[in-house]
Amino acid sequence: MNITVFFRIFANIFQKNLSRKKNIEIQNLALTSAGAKGFSFGKTEEGKTVMVQNAVPGDVVNVQVIKSKKNYYEAQVIDFVKYSSDRVEPKCRHFGLCGGCKWQNLAYEKQLEYKSQEVFNNIKKIGKIEPFEYLPIVPSDETYGYRNKMEYSFSASRWLTAEEICSQNEIRDRNALGFHIPRQWSKVLDISECFLQVEPSNKIRNSIKKFAEKNSMDFYDFQNRKGFLRTLMIRSNSKNEFMVLVQFFEEDKEKQEMLLSFIQTEFPQVKTLLYAVNPKGNDTLYDLDIQTFNGDGFLMEQIENMQFKIGARSFFQTNYHQAVKLYEIARNFAGLSGSETVYDLYTGTGTIAQFVAAKAKKVVGIESVSEAIESAKENAKLNNITNCTFFCGDMKDIFTQEFISENGRPDVIITDPPRDGMHKKVVETILDISPEKIVYISCNSATQARDLEMMKDRYETVKIQAVDMFPQTHHVESVALLRLIK
Repeated sequence: MNITVFFRIFANIFQKNLSRKKNIEIQNLALTSAGAKGFSFGKTEEGKTVMVQNAVPGDVVNVQVIKSKKNYYEAQVIDFVKYSSDRVEPKCRHFGLCGGCKWQNLAYEKQLEYKSQEVFNNIKKIGKIEPFEYLPIVPSDETYGYRNKMEYSFSASRWLTAEEICSQNEIRDRNALGFHIPRQWSKVLDISECFLQVEPSNKIRNSIKKFAEKNSMDFYDFQNRKGFLRTLMIRSNSKNEFMVLVQFFEEDKEKQEMLLSFIQTEFPQVKTLLYAVNPKGNDTLYDLDIQTFNGDGFLMEQIENMQFKIGARSFFQTNYHQAVKLYEIARNFAGLSGSETVYDLYTGTGTIAQFVAAKAKKVVGIESVSEAIESAKENAKLNNITNCTFFCGDMKDIFTQEFISENGRPDVIITDPPRDGMHKKVVETILDISPEKIVYISCNSATQARDLEMMKDRYETVKIQAVDMFPQTHHVESVALLRLIK
């Protein structure tokens, strides 16, 4: 394919027009490291950092700058001068277009190395924390087939490949059932295979698409906001039982019945089959009326001797086996003797709270999503756990001195905030009440490091351990143990 055409396509993906002023090429760039957002990094002769996608450390590349900032360039590979010895062949045919597994071309042991290094560097450089014990990263036993939840979108105008754009042929097949192109929400890549969820996940998705097309069911038109089929969610549990949820954009009872009956008959592994009609401007489930077509409306999952009910809206870690390891690390870091009051901040559906409850006197969980709190209460009742209480509210508003006076001062705080980290007011409250220990779980070690830095005058960071929850991606979890300085 002509390289000029390639860059025109690439610029469209990132919604950037390559101006002459920024039309910079860098030759023989050696990539030496990897980390944030899946980029590989090199430096120009002048010492300016260059961030490159779809390459791996050890590659030597010629690149085209597509974004120029004061301190760095973002660039796209024109060609490879030398390939890294750490490269592996991507397993998926959609690698490079689908944004889900950006490190499929990097050997897994190297993925672990760069993830571990990123956490260490963030804690040390952003958090200005040292010394601390840095434990080896926990690898995932499964590097594919580890996800228990996948979400796909229907589209009446699929993303065209570079070859299709360059060809002169009329393209009739425009339907897609797959993933959104990165930074192009209205563009959907049709997926024929995905190795992140175990079978029959691919067969379910591909069969639904084929059946819908055969029966003239309209796929969603993002531009004109019309169509019949909107989204598909496939969930599974550790017993390889499946949940399927279909979102329809508009009501058509005959076609709904036809499609759902097909899924029920074709796939006995689908233990619960759900649907919803969603004419809104977004795909979120939380305000939809979800109907059960077949089954109980939920799946059951087991962790140790506890059972958890997983519904369509439930938050549950998508890598089950790694989640159990993560919870075990958190519980071990907490070092509970049975006499402690534990606060579980950002408790979600209360999984961690219930996981540590047997070793605590009392556990208090706080979460802003009301449905998650209801699930936490339901699961605690299901597991006969009586020493957990759950409260709903915005963390910065509910987690106050008055709340603590009513519910008891915590000896240990476990906190698992969203990617943005903890609100400054939450950190201030923690410092005011000064629990003996803090176990900080994070999916973003940069904001975790920022929060640790705010607490380092009162708390010693004892140890940190990274956990690889998402192989083939740059994402990594980090667990830190903080101890009050006496």
